[in-house]
This record gives sequence, C-alpha cells and structure tokens, in this order.
Amino acid sequence: MTATGEPGTRDDSSGAPASLITTPTTIIAPSPIPVLSDVPMPNGNGNGSGAGTGTGAGNNFKSSIVIDSQPKRRVSIISDPPMIAGGGGGGGIGGAAGPGAGYDNPAFEQNPRRKISQTSTHSHTDIGPARRKSILKDTATTTHDNESDRVSTHSYENYRQNALDVLNAKYNGHQMAHSSAGGSNGGANFVEESWMYTFCLKCRGEEPSSSWEPPFWQKIFPYPLCPTFRTFSRLVSIILIGVLIWITAFVIIGDSAAPGGQLFSLVVLTVAANFGGYLISLTTLPRLIGMLLVGILFQNVGWVNIDGDFSVVTAHLRKFALTIILTRAGLEMEPEAFKKVYKTILKLGIIPWCVEAVIVAVMSHFLLDLPWIWSFLLGSIIAAVSPAVVVPCLFRLRTKGYGVAKGIPTLVVAVAGVDDALSVAIFGIISTVMFSDKGLAYQIAQAPVCILGGLGFGVLWGSLARIFPEKGDAYVVPLRTLLLFTGGLMAIYGSEELGFEGAGPLAVVFSAFVSNLFWCKDGWDVEDNPVSTAFEIFWMIFEPILFGITGSTIKIRELDSHTVSIGAACIFTGAILRIFTTAGIAFGDRLNLKEKFFVGLSWMAKATVQAALGPVALKHLDENSTEEERNYASIVQTICVFSIVLTAPLGAILISVTGTKLLTKTKQPQDLSGWRRSHRPSIRDISIIDEEEEREDPEIPEDKETHDNTLNNAHIPSISYTYNT
Repeated sequence: MTATGEPGTRDDSSGAPASLITTPTTIIAPSPIPVLSDVPMPNGNGNGSGAGTGTGAGNNFKSSIVIDSQPKRRVSIISDPPMIAGGGGGGGIGGAAGPGAGYDNPAFEQNPRRKISQTSTHSHTDIGPARRKSILKDTATTTHDNESDRVSTHSYENYRQNALDVLNAKYNGHQMAHSSAGGSNGGANFVEESWMYTFCLKCRGEEPSSSWEPPFWQKIFPYPLCPTFRTFSRLVSIILIGVLIWITAFVIIGDSAAPGGQLFSLVVLTVAANFGGYLISLTTLPRLIGMLLVGILFQNVGWVNIDGDFSVVTAHLRKFALTIILTRAGLEMEPEAFKKVYKTILKLGIIPWCVEAVIVAVMSHFLLDLPWIWSFLLGSIIAAVSPAVVVPCLFRLRTKGYGVAKGIPTLVVAVAGVDDALSVAIFGIISTVMFSDKGLAYQIAQAPVCILGGLGFGVLWGSLARIFPEKGDAYVVPLRTLLLFTGGLMAIYGSEELGFEGAGPLAVVFSAFVSNLFWCKDGWDVEDNPVSTAFEIFWMIFEPILFGITGSTIKIRELDSHTVSIGAACIFTGAILRIFTTAGIAFGDRLNLKEKFFVGLSWMAKATVQAALGPVALKHLDENSTEEERNYASIVQTICVFSIVLTAPLGAILISVTGTKLLTKTKQPQDLSGWRRSHRPSIRDISIIDEEEEREDPEIPEDKETHDNTLNNAHIPSISYTYNT
C-alpha cells in the first residue's frame, strides 16, 4: 500500500469544496483485491502500528479512500468524534486504533443522531429530544486503586470455571472410588451436564456489567449453582432495609406491626406472594397465578388475618392498585396506532364484552338465583380482559414473528385496555345504583353523567399534564408521574364521594391517554416513555399486594361446591360465546378465520380487574345489610377469584400454543433491541404494521432518500476479501 496526499476533487458532506479541505491521508488499494491477512489490523488500545509508508494521528476523524479497481474518486467523511476512552494515535492503517478506533467496527455508532431507519423522520443533522442517562447508574469502567479489588472485579472469568472444575474433579474421584475401572467414564463434566446445573442457569439473569466479588466467593459458591455476590448483596440490602422499616413501624404503630399483628401479616403475605410469583414465572406462566395461590394457601393454613378493622386498609390498597392498572392501560394505548384502527378496536372491544357480560348475567341469575342487578354486576367484572396475562404471551409470539404483519398483538392488547375501562366504568355505575338510597332521577342520570364527566375530566387533566410541568424542566419525569398518579387518585376517590363512582375509572384512563398523546407530540418516544416506566415500578410493588390479599379472601372449607361448579360453567360459557362472537364480527379487518379465532382466544384470560373489583361489593355492605345480600356479595367474590384461577393459566397456555398454529409467521427478523425489551414487556414493544393480507414477508417501502442512495451506488460492485490462514 502507498500513501498519497492528492488534492480533493469533490465536495464533502458539509457542502464545502474538497479543495479547501485538508486530507491528511489517502489510502489507495491496488488491484488485485488485497488479502485481508496482509493488511495490518489496528490494536484496541490506541497504539496502532501502520504497515504503510504514511503515518496518521489517531485523533483525526477525517479520511479519504480510493479504490483502484474503480475510477478514482475521493470520499470525504466528517463526523463528530466518537466518545471512546483510549490513548494515542497510530500510524498508517493502525492509526485508526486510537480514539477513532470505532471506525473500524461496522456496528460502531459514529453519530447517535443519524437517520437510523427508513421510518425515521429526522436526518442525521437534526437534533431531537434525547433522554439523558440516569446519574444513578455509572456504566463507565470503574477504576480500582486496590489491587485486590482490581483482580476481584473479574471474578466471573477468573474463578467461575475453576470452581466448576474442582466440583467435577471431586465428583469424578468419588465415582472412580465407587465403581469398577471399566465402568468409569473419566473426566466428563458431570456438574455441567446435570439437570440441576441447567435449572440453576435458567434461574440466573444476565448481569449488565461485571461485578466485584471477594476472591474466595466462586470457590465456595460456584456460579450458577449459587447466586452471584451481586445478587447476594442485593438480597442482604433488601432484608436490612425491610428490617429497619419494620423496627420503625413497630415503634410508631405498635402491636399491629408486631409478629402476629395484621400489618405484619400483610407484609409477610406480600413477600411470600412475590416469591410465589417468581417460582411460577419459571414455568413461563404469569406471575400473578403464583401470587394468588400463595394468598389462598396463607388464608387456609391460618398464616394471615387481614379481616375486621384492617379491611379498611386493604380496601384503600385495592383502589391504589386499580388506579395504577387503569393509568397503565391509558399509557399503553399508542395514539397513532389507535387513530388508525380505532373503529376496529372499539368494535371488538365493546360488542364481545357486552355479549360475555350478558351471558354471565343471565346464567348467574337463573342458575345461582342472583337478582338481576347482582347478576349484571358480576357480568361487568367477569367480562374484563387482563393485559397482565395477555401482553407477555403476545410478546413472546412477536419475537418469533407471529402476527406482526397485520398488527394482531397491538390489536389484542389495545382492546384489552378498552375492556378494562368499560368494565370498571359499568361496575361503578351499577354499584352506585345498588348501594345508593337516592331517587330514580339520580339513578337514571348515572350513565350519562359518569361517561361525560369521566371523559371531560380525563381530557382536562391530560391537557394540564402537558403544560405543567414545562417539558424542559430537569424534574419533568417525576413531576409528570406524580401529577398523573395523584390526579387518578383524586378521580377515583372524588367520584366515589360525589356518588358517581363510574366516572373515576374513565377519567383515569382518558387522562393517561390524552397526556401520552401530547407528550408524544412534544417529542417523547412511545417506546421510551419514562412515566410508563415509573408506573411499571408502582405495579411491581402493588401486584403482589393485590393478588395476595385477593387470594386470602378464599376460604376453601366454606366454599359451596354448587356455587363453584355453576360459576365455572358461567365463566367458560361466556368465554366460548365471546370467542365465536369475535370471529363473527371481525369482518373487514383483514383477518382470516384462524386469526379471528386466535384474537377471541386471547381475550379469555381474567386477572387484574377481577382481583381489584371482586371483593368490593362485600366491602360496600354495612351492619344494616341483610344476610341474603352478604351471600350474594360472597358469591360474586368467589366466582371472580376462581375466574382468575381457571382462565389465567389456561389463557396463557392457549395463546402460546395456538399462536404458532393460527398466526402467519413473517420471515423478517424482529428488532427487539432497546431498554423496553425486558422480561416484563409492555404494549409499546408491539406496533401496527399496516400491510396487505396476502404479503407473507412484509417490508417497509423505501423512502426517497434511501431510493436515491441505492441508485447512486448501483454502479459500484461489491468487494470481497479473502482471509488466508
């Protein structure tokens, strides 16, 4: 290779004549095509050694490349210097290995604001809104002054395999001592091939960065048979925090926080429910099933007592959880996608819901002898769909490409959000009529006032959340989160106080949806909404509380087998008829028959709304209520809890199994990169791709810029390199 300093002959990307640009190094590749092994590769520490005659500074981020096999032309590249920690420059080709070493990596992001895809609406020169990384987490490499710390930082690599080798050696020696010489199979990795190793490896999550460990840790606690020191230290920290909070609560509250007290029982139930959810999640079933079963177990073995006066506390916790559920439902509705298919979403969300609610109401009236108003109260709860069950299952199907071409995952989850809002609103209207002693005019005014009042407050509060706080405020995320949460609580409690209980849930959903709409217009990405992240954290706290206390309401020895069997028949009959109704009315939605049935199957899972509203009717009763009314409320609560136990695991299994059989798989790989792609996904991981039904492998049409670039580069043949070993 030879280095030349020929003057530039064409303009660079900035529009300045190339003759005015100093090009320090030009590399000419002679024909034939060079062998890759003859080209010196840059080292990674910034001290490149060039094989050519020219030398270049590693800090220079501008180069020109000319290929001999084509008419010589100069391409000038100017970009922002990459932020890479590292030292000096290098010579020749090796000079690129300094701070500019990222240019040798095809995956290196030279300009984080470039146009990253055909669907991007900005160019590489645009400066749009960007989220800053949290200062709470330092992802940079930490330097250690202590030599022992520096070595222990690499415990994973230095000790992990050694510890497993020691275990394998001990196991092999034990086997050789107790077996004949012919039967010994020598140095096999028995530990790594065991089912215990596989199970433990599945339980361990990937660490985002290397962690510090004491030098002896892997020798005593080998990974993955034992947790990492980071996991252990995190657990110890949580336990210490919990103990300190408990001591403080005991000093302030007294006996209720002591062992055996109701507050102490609630805390223990919440922790155990969280652990039960983790165990169930290892089977890929929804975590809430394990939480519910732990609550049932604790109640029936006498480990928890949250009845009596403490029921007031659990009632408020349910309202907090309901506010979080409805806020997340509003934030998970993508405004642009909802605008495109709102007719389909409303049609599939309202009509099948009405069918299932009416079927459950009619059957419970005639088979369980419930009054009509109690029957419709039960139907309004049972007809709700649980996004907590549906979303994770659809996310796994989306990662494999099933149903993406027609936006089926988005359709299913969006309808689930509408379902929840409708169920809670109708439940509020019916319960207000049931437990109110006001006149007929007041009861007739319930529906229009609740609907109009809820929508009006939602639009008003959502618009307010756009203006306050100002979008450039450094504390915009926590302020918006608290504003939305407190507004939702005010809507729930305020509507109940005013006697229009159905207005609150609608107000919560619409305030979240409207605020999300405005935030997206101001530049926030739907897939990267920090307020949604905050509510996901809230839900991680309240989910075990909600399902734990819901499960604790079931006393198996007091259950009536007739009520359970008839209730199960009502649940499954309503779900089956809803499936056929969905398949029948989903005309004109570009779905074939198999896809229509899959959409219907996806909406049979019950969980969140049933857990939040099932015991509410019983809590509304006071000392003046009759024993018959208490029996009706108990029936409603029992059927709601059993609807979760029966349909949540069945719905999750059916979605996972039938999705691969009923949905069309696209060959196009799905991009799941990004912070939102976690083990607890959201609807923002799913997007509608409006494609024709007959297209098996949909592709996004090329925009004008991409098309022009393709034509301009069409005359350049591809260059192949051979590697000689």
